[in-house]
Amino acid sequence: MKDFTIIFNKEGKFYVATCVELGVVSQGKTIEEARDNIKEAIELYLEETPQEDYHFDEAPFVSTVKVRA
Repeated sequence: MKDFTIIFNKEGKFYVATCVELGVVSQGKTIEEARDNIKEAIELYLEETPQEDYHFDEAPFVSTVKVRA
């Protein structure tokens, strides 16, 4: 088992889920649906892609910054 970092963005009526380490993207009408869909997309990606073609030794560091808008 491997943990992956997922970022969710609301785009119109959908939540878009992006796997940071692999660049895999999916969507759903709810966050739960998007989470289920990205999990399936990651599993399919890992099944179809040779192991030497992906690298995910460590999870990325994610942070935020405040700026004046």
